[in-house]
Amino acid sequence: MKSWKPALAEVLRSLDMSEGERKRGDEETAELIAVARAVKARGLRGEIVADLLTDFPERFAQLEHLMAIRPDGSRQSLQIEERWLQGKRLVLKFAGYDSVEAARSLIGCELAVPESERIELPADQFYTWELIGCRVETIAGEEIGVVRDVTPTGSAEILVIDGHNRELLVPMAEEICVEIDIERKLIRVDPPEGLLEM
Repeated sequence: MKSWKPALAEVLRSLDMSEGERKRGDEETAELIAVARAVKARGLRGEIVADLLTDFPERFAQLEHLMAIRPDGSRQSLQIEERWLQGKRLVLKFAGYDSVEAARSLIGCELAVPESERIELPADQFYTWELIGCRVETIAGEEIGVVRDVTPTGSAEILVIDGHNRELLVPMAEEICVEIDIERKLIRVDPPEGLLEM
């Protein structure tokens, strides 16, 4: 059974904002994609260690800035002075963060880039955040619900759908999810008999 390519890990982070604020498009109000999370301080120069939240670690080689999203939702632009991969983690040194104490203030922050800097994917591959919120309907036009989450598995990803009365689980196999239209936030499915009754 052929499936759509796995949904990728980067996470969209939005602020509640007016339409006017969205149109300004500056870093303080732009929708952001979280690509790493600061987990601990390292060394004496103010470096931080971050867990990767992206399937594209090579993107960090060219980055000059990241936006820190604090647990309270506030944002701060950070200038990258140094960066390198250490195993499956990333080590970052930011301008103005020159001590262990300063670095510790970033622990728990998500590190993000503007949505406009997302890496374009092939037509059969999607970011998880693109799928969440999509309406799901059958090829006959019957509305099933809205995608709440995407669960990774060993083979096809599973769409977790908030149905009208209950949660539904639908594999992202191409034979079942016959159309995924991100622009229209619509997924059309041709479910085998009994799938939506499970």
